[in-house]
Amino acid sequence: MLETFLITLAVLALLSIVFEEVTHINKAKTTLFLGCISWISLFIAAQTTEQTQLITEELNENLLEIATLWLFLMSTMTFVAYLNAKGMIQVMVQKIFPQHVSVRMLMLQVGVFALILSTFCDNVTATLVSLGLLTTFNLDSKMRRRMAVLIIFAVNSGGVALITGDVTTLMIFLAGKVAISELLILMIPAAVSVLLLAILFSLKAEGAVSTTPMAQSYSTVDIIIGLIFLITIVMTMLLNVLYGIPPVLTFLAGLSIMFLVGRSEKTKDEEVQVLEYIRQVEYDTLLFFLGILLLVGMLKEIGTLNMLTQVYSQFDPSISNFFAGVGSALLDNVPLTAALLKADPTLTTVQWLGLTYSVGVGGSLLVIGSAAGIIAMSKVQELTFVSYLKYVPALLFCYSVGYGLTLVLAQHMHG
Repeated sequence: MLETFLITLAVLALLSIVFEEVTHINKAKTTLFLGCISWISLFIAAQTTEQTQLITEELNENLLEIATLWLFLMSTMTFVAYLNAKGMIQVMVQKIFPQHVSVRMLMLQVGVFALILSTFCDNVTATLVSLGLLTTFNLDSKMRRRMAVLIIFAVNSGGVALITGDVTTLMIFLAGKVAISELLILMIPAAVSVLLLAILFSLKAEGAVSTTPMAQSYSTVDIIIGLIFLITIVMTMLLNVLYGIPPVLTFLAGLSIMFLVGRSEKTKDEEVQVLEYIRQVEYDTLLFFLGILLLVGMLKEIGTLNMLTQVYSQFDPSISNFFAGVGSALLDNVPLTAALLKADPTLTTVQWLGLTYSVGVGGSLLVIGSAAGIIAMSKVQELTFVSYLKYVPALLFCYSVGYGLTLVLAQHMHG
C-alpha cells in the first residue's frame, strides 16, 4: 500500500514537470513538495524505533549527496555568473569562434566545444559555460533550443571517457571493472555520436549568424578571477586523482579565493562586491535538484531500484546495458549505477565499457535525465520537457550508434 502511494508521488512529480507549461506551476516547487511528502510518509509509516532509525540514516545519506551537489553547483554557478556578467565568456567566444559563421558550422563547433570541455570539466561547469556561449550569438528561438539539446548530449558524451568527467564512470572505475586505458576508447564513439547529432540538427539550418560585439570593459581583477576559475578546474581534477579529495572541496576553496580577491581589490568609487553574484545563481535549479534527488532517494529506499537490477540480470548484458542507459533518462544514473554495482553482475570488460557509455550518455534522452538537462531547462526558456520530446528520435539514434560502436571497438581491442 505504502509503496504504491510513494511510486504514485514519483509519477505525479514526473507529470508536474511534463505539464508545467499547462499548469504554470513551477516544477522546482512541485518536485520539492512531493519529495518532502514522500519522506514524511516513510517516517509516519515506520512501525518500530529501528525502522525510524534506519530511515533517518538513509535520509541523512540522501541529504549528504544533495548538499554536496548543491554546494558544487552553487560554487560553479557563482563563477560562471560573475564571468558572464563581466562579459568574459563573450570575450572567450570571440577569441575561439569566428565573428560571422554559418549556422551549420556553428552547430559542429558548439558540439565539439561542449564535448571537449566536458571531458576535462565536470558536467555542470561544461553546461553552464557552453550555454553562456549561446547567448553571444543572435540565434532564433528554434535554433537556440536545438543548440541547447546538442550541448546536453555533447556534455553527457564527453564525460564518459575520463573518470574526472562523469560520476558514473568514476564509480565503475573505482569498483575495479575497467582500467583508465580501456575507458579512453569511449572517446571515439562519444565524438562520433556528437558529430552525427550536430550533422542531423544542421540539415535544415540555413543562413549565418554573427556574435554581438562586446565592449570589453573588464578589469585586471576580472582576468585574475577568470584564471582562478581555470586553476580551480585543473586542481579539482588533479587533487581528486592524486589524493581522492572530493571535487566540491576544491571548488569551494577556489570560490573563497575568488571572494578574497574581490574584497581586496578596491577601485576609486566602488569595492567589487563579488558576493552579489551568488544572488544571481538561480535557486530554482537548486530546488529542482533537491526535489528530484529526494524522490530518487525514496525510490532507492523502498527497493524500486533493486527491482530494476533483478530485471537487468534476466537478459543478455549487451541488451540490458542498452536499456539501462534508456532507463537512466528517467531515473538518476548515479543510484542506478550504484544499484547495478551492488548486484555485481558477471560482465566482460566489453560489457562494462558498454554500461559505462550507456549510463553516461543515456540520460540525454530526456531533459530531466541528467544534470546538464536540468540546468539547460532552467537557463533556456524555449527548452521544456515537452519541446525536448521531439528531439528524442534523433537522440536515440545517435545514442544507439555510439553504443554499437563502443561494443565493436571494445570487442576489437579485447578480441
